[in-house]
Amino acid sequence: MAVLGRVYRVFLRRTSVFALTVVGGVVLFERAFDQGVDALFEHLNEGKLWKHIKHKYENEQQ
Repeated sequence: MAVLGRVYRVFLRRTSVFALTVVGGVVLFERAFDQGVDALFEHLNEGKLWKHIKHKYENEQQ
């Protein structure tokens, strides 16, 4: 219960700090979710994406 009380006092007591906490949490969640989904997409499509097969089609003289 002491941890919850401290979290309340630090982050939830004032509306402005609560709003900033929510916005910050959303930004961090969005970045983490985006990177996770991108990593999953690349893993599921390994060998099918252009960056994985472009060496087969590009000229080496460039």
